[in-house]
Amino acid sequence: MSALNDHGVIERNSILLVVLSLLVVSIGGLVQLVPLFFMESTIEKVAGIRPYTPLELAGFNIYVREGCYLCHSQQIRTLRDEVDRYGHYSLAAESMYDHPFQWGSKRNGPDLARVGGKYSDEWQAAHLKSPRSLVPESIMPPYSWMAERAVTGSEIEKHLKTLKIVGVPYTPEMIEQAQADFLAQANPTGDTSGLLARYPGAIIHVPVSGGTEVTELDALIAYLQMLGTTADLKSYDEIAGRR
Repeated sequence: MSALNDHGVIERNSILLVVLSLLVVSIGGLVQLVPLFFMESTIEKVAGIRPYTPLELAGFNIYVREGCYLCHSQQIRTLRDEVDRYGHYSLAAESMYDHPFQWGSKRNGPDLARVGGKYSDEWQAAHLKSPRSLVPESIMPPYSWMAERAVTGSEIEKHLKTLKIVGVPYTPEMIEQAQADFLAQANPTGDTSGLLARYPGAIIHVPVSGGTEVTELDALIAYLQMLGTTADLKSYDEIAGRR
């Protein structure tokens, strides 16, 4: 009873309650923050991580513009059911070049952190145009109009320059060749050697329209098909297992 009475004193004294609450919150915050000051880096070193290609970056911008992160997360937690369903848990390094990051806060649709390569370009195009034609229970709205909106990439060089300012390691050559690389990634019959040298592992796409014009749908598919494909997870797991 004495302990209960003492607790009642705290609850009846608003100033004391606020002071003690702040003290508890401060201790909890310090427990989380202090260890970070003694870590060399909070981001793992993972082979294969690279900045987005110009076409992927254009797709990223469209993804953000349409608010896709409101219904799809890009963060696979270490919980067994998530790993079994979506694949290897997400690494901080995989989103280190995202401005803004796309972790999301809920899943009306599936997590997309490792959707890259899971389906073909044709499947992605059909799904974006008419989601329920492939997934009858889907509540996603159609984005067929994206196939009719051309993207020239004329402003992509400026975006690379801006991202370089905030730490994304785009080289002067990447910036200079931005528009050429943008067009090359959507032209399987063209010269893609420069693009692949600057962005190892970049996937060359055939425009969904069947022509030479790059559309918003092409850019978005390029971004989706890259997600989760750059990190060398096998070597990371081997290194992590030896620590």
